Amino acid sequence: MPIHRPRRRFGQHFLTDRSVVERIVAAIAPQPDDVVVEIGPGRGALTGPLAGRVGHLHVIEIDRDLARALAERFPAERVTVHAGDALAFEYGHLPQPLRLVGNLPYNISTPLLFALTPYADRIVDAHFMLQLEVVERMVAPPSTPAYGRLSVMLQYRFAMERVLRVPPGAFSPPPKVESALVRMIPRPVGALGARDAATLAAVVTAAFTKRRKTLRNALAGLAGAEELARLGIDAGLRPENLAVADYVALANAVAARGAQPRSTSSIL
Repeated sequence: MPIHRPRRRFGQHFLTDRSVVERIVAAIAPQPDDVVVEIGPGRGALTGPLAGRVGHLHVIEIDRDLARALAERFPAERVTVHAGDALAFEYGHLPQPLRLVGNLPYNISTPLLFALTPYADRIVDAHFMLQLEVVERMVAPPSTPAYGRLSVMLQYRFAMERVLRVPPGAFSPPPKVESALVRMIPRPVGALGARDAATLAAVVTAAFTKRRKTLRNALAGLAGAEELARLGIDAGLRPENLAVADYVALANAVAARGAQPRSTSSIL
């Protein structure tokens, strides 16, 4: 593939370290019958090894020059190149279930994670390279500085673990931050527990918008101290002290009495 100059608007940092590529592929452990979708293949560092392990690979690349080069490099019967934006892609049109892989551009990583969440019941797992700080927020336990809205909303839908830490030098050009590979496995639908996902998102957002306040103040107008007490939640705690299950119980109580928390699209 001809040398492609990274484009800042796409947040391109191409993976070049072969040892890291080998460790990522080993962590994914692709099987011949898997339906694997690679998001942001770039120059194809992962595409080649993945295409060699599965019967057919789908890749989604927003940079049309790279998409064209990938289509020229890999035979169509082995690799389908989708030229377009992964944020707007209709994953439901692909064969199910899916295994997702990607070295995600840092500038769209969290919006993309939430764009993929509605497809969780069609996904076997996902392995994504992200900024280390984002991965730490994703997997953070309650009562830690990194725990927040991203933690709660993703941990509600996925079991997650940090698999691999990757230094800047593994990329070209090297980013200014460390990266990490995270594994995400959807939780069974029957184990989720929330009566209404939109209410859960709104409650979590309301709480963490005022994360430095106690729950008594952060949730004022949404849940009073008496209701929190009935749920076994101390109103003097702060939003980061509640576990995911606590937020589910709180959201279900709000939904049960027909309250309409003010929704917001900013749940990150």
